[in-house]
Amino acid sequence: MKDFLDYMPQREPFLFVSRVISITDSSIQTEKQIKIDEPFFAGHFPGKPIMPGVLICEAVFQSGSILMGKRAGSAPNKSLIPLITRISNVKLKHVVLPGDLMEIEVKLIEIIGQAAYLKGKVKVREKTALTVEYAAMLVTETA
Repeated sequence: MKDFLDYMPQREPFLFVSRVISITDSSIQTEKQIKIDEPFFAGHFPGKPIMPGVLICEAVFQSGSILMGKRAGSAPNKSLIPLITRISNVKLKHVVLPGDLMEIEVKLIEIIGQAAYLKGKVKVREKTALTVEYAAMLVTETA
């Protein structure tokens, strides 16, 4: 899926998806190659760079926003933006370092009203780095 940016509002330097590997109606697999010169490594932690857990979560959330946007068909008018409404059961299990390739998987669990409930997992070097459950909504963009 080459047009994935059409389905999400984030851009560099706050873009944590490099490529969409596969997408169905209920799941998405993406990747993010972590470069040594990522801006956040300058302060987290100087000399011992480790990707902040909150940014690993953000990679999951951005992947989920592509899935939600594609399901809603919001690319043509780009009027819907994804908002996280709940985060739970975050488990950080392995560090993400410069040079790592994050493999991100998000599964849609259910939709209740306007809320989508999702589960995400990030793997690096064949090890689970993070798991998270969350809820999100697509809302109309306001000026």
